[in-house]
Amino acid sequence: MLRSAKEMQGYAVEATDGAIGHVKDFYLDDAKWVIRYLVVDTGGWLSSRKVLVSPIAVGTPDWEQKLLPVSISKEQVRNSPSIDTEQPVSRQHEIAYAAHYGYPNYWGDGGYWGGGMYPNLMMPSDGGFGGSDAGPGDEQLEMVRRAKGRSEMAQSESARRAHDDPHLRSCNTVVGYHIRASDGDIGHVAGMLIDEQTWAVRYFVVDTSNWWLGHQVLIAPQWIKDMNWLDETVEVSMTRQAIKDAPLYDAQAAMSHEAEDRLYKHYGHVGYWTGYPIREDEISRS
Repeated sequence: MLRSAKEMQGYAVEATDGAIGHVKDFYLDDAKWVIRYLVVDTGGWLSSRKVLVSPIAVGTPDWEQKLLPVSISKEQVRNSPSIDTEQPVSRQHEIAYAAHYGYPNYWGDGGYWGGGMYPNLMMPSDGGFGGSDAGPGDEQLEMVRRAKGRSEMAQSESARRAHDDPHLRSCNTVVGYHIRASDGDIGHVAGMLIDEQTWAVRYFVVDTSNWWLGHQVLIAPQWIKDMNWLDETVEVSMTRQAIKDAPLYDAQAAMSHEAEDRLYKHYGHVGYWTGYPIREDEISRS
């Protein structure tokens, strides 16, 4: 099912031992179009410090209560690497973050998350926890050994990938970007729809109300011709008329598979659910 990134802002985040804070923003990977981190405002318990939480740790959300449970402790959050959420996230910081929580690196393979599609499959079998009050039994010693091994691998990876470009963007920053069709401006980004299982960004919600009052449509990131981060514009290959004639998006209604199928057929695309990547030569030039 698809969820609105805008609506998820403000959701409470609950650690294994208490509340962490609430969702403030998301970091979007603009290479694979997937959410890599939730930006969480910790509020009073941590002096409103903003921290990153990976979808790897997110359990089954309580959508009615607007609650996201996460498999990390408040102590882990307190000791997590500091970050300035107003600045780009470096690969070095990501590597330090992954080492802290014991996560494998998500990059370097063909899937959204390593070699797979689902972030929770990357959760370490020991939950990524350390520092238990339990005695030094075999299980505890094995956890320590694993943590040490992950730390050493992360240090080596940090040196090798120190200058990689992680392609991370703030979702809040992208909202408001202008949309340009092949024959002129068409509207602006009003939001994003996220796949609740993979955390992939499936659609940009495009507000065209400057031309057609109350008219919102969806454009998949894979249909984007170019993102100009300096000019804050998104270029697509479709004409204004093709976008105007696209199925309308109703924010009050759940996005059904049938509605997605109609949308993809309108633009002449193969649905992402077929399991095949959309090639550039499949992009509609209408």
